[in-house]
Amino acid sequence: MANVNTAILTYEDYRNAPDDERCELLDGQLVMIAAPNIAHQIASGELFRFLSDFVDKGGLGRVFIAPTDVVLSDTNVAQPDLVFVSKGRMSIVGADNIQGAPDLVVEVISPSDRARDMVRKRDIYAWHGVGEYWIADPEAHSVRVMVLEGDAYRVTGEYDIGDVLASRTLEGIDLQVGEVFAEPGAERA
Repeated sequence: MANVNTAILTYEDYRNAPDDERCELLDGQLVMIAAPNIAHQIASGELFRFLSDFVDKGGLGRVFIAPTDVVLSDTNVAQPDLVFVSKGRMSIVGADNIQGAPDLVVEVISPSDRARDMVRKRDIYAWHGVGEYWIADPEAHSVRVMVLEGDAYRVTGEYDIGDVLASRTLEGIDLQVGEVFAEPGAERA
């Protein structure tokens, strides 16, 4: 049997990766990220627009959109689709990246990264203390909201078209899930 020696990469290795490749560092492994499809881009854009407006109006903090490095540790650097950092925790936002666990992370899943977002990244975010995690699924037109309890996430809601999403982190949000998902090529209402 061959000895498989997989090198554990660090944030420094990640920073030296080619600039023309979008990637993340997960558990010390460099993971390439494919370009998102149009449905993914629509959902990301609509979520960003809504969350930014809500956060700005309430003076709650700041919302960031990918690609933004979230440095959770020396061996875990993610680029979530959306990141919310509350006003009281803005010290984790630096000139180049976010250093530490954001209050909320949103991943819009694509067919190519479904397992990575649903399991691997979920576990990494929980391990590093991200308080709330949303998974938006453009194929199912749904958003799953999870909150950190102890060292694991508990699903607090599965929201579909026609539902209004609730968030523990962003209390009072009135996000109509149907507004997030539009058909590619459709005009915005």
